[in-house]
Amino acid sequence: MNRWWIYQKERFPVFAHGPLILAFSLSAMAYSALLRGESGLRPEAAVVAFVTAFLFFLQLRIADEFKDAEEDAHWRPYRPVPRGLVTLRELGWVGAGAGAIQLAGSLWLRPLQLLLLLAAWGYLALMSKEFFVRDWLKARPIAYMLSHMVVMPVFDIYATACDWLTAGALPPRGLGWFLAVSYLNGIVIEIGRKVRAPEDEEEGVETYSALWGRPLALAAWLGAMLLTALCAWRGAVLIGFAAPVAVLLALLLAAAAILAISFARSPLPGRGKRVELFSGVWTLLMYLSLGAVPLLFRYWQGGA
Repeated sequence: MNRWWIYQKERFPVFAHGPLILAFSLSAMAYSALLRGESGLRPEAAVVAFVTAFLFFLQLRIADEFKDAEEDAHWRPYRPVPRGLVTLRELGWVGAGAGAIQLAGSLWLRPLQLLLLLAAWGYLALMSKEFFVRDWLKARPIAYMLSHMVVMPVFDIYATACDWLTAGALPPRGLGWFLAVSYLNGIVIEIGRKVRAPEDEEEGVETYSALWGRPLALAAWLGAMLLTALCAWRGAVLIGFAAPVAVLLALLLAAAAILAISFARSPLPGRGKRVELFSGVWTLLMYLSLGAVPLLFRYWQGGA
């Protein structure tokens, strides 16, 4: 078991990803419930949404291990699979076991959920094959990123359906704003984790700071945040939570700008981790402010 503990610590840190995935899954359901005029979630549906989401992101990581096995062996032999800590076969069984749990949970909650799960699995399978145009995508980093981030709203539909589908309703109007936020948050995280100081760049590792230059990569990161903020504010208007979200967005954007300017001017080793960390904090607060927090606020108001 110790080697699996080491694997998760290096490649899928549970205590780092868990809170973010929990906020993502619960807030997806909460936003749907808010649009439908509800003030609470079905506990059993919330559990299925979180467990399925957690295992889906684990499957994304496992799919990357298979997809990047050759490159990792050549350029990143320190990673768990190339150095023999775990094998691809073992990871394949973990992914299959996760799929069995997702399948059982979806069928137990509502059989129609299975269709949405299959759609998410289907997109994951296409991603694993690089949409059968690997060389074309590899030569176009922007297209690569934009196409891969579609998996976020695809799975988001499953997560929100744990609310509206289990309630026997149709997807509520306005849900698209949350899907857009989810898509853009994925871009914020993707760029944020690949902006590094010159001393931290690795041969064979394509980072946006190496491809575009650090200033342009940071500008793209801030631009993705600005687009996310606009969609988040528009989504917040629909649930009557625009003012608090606007204040939060202003504070976060100001902090992000200060961080980006500081890193652009002084790219000391290790400072890229601050950008990655802030991307995670941004995403966590964004989801909470659009779903869980306003739903709790409405619940308390209803009980008052």
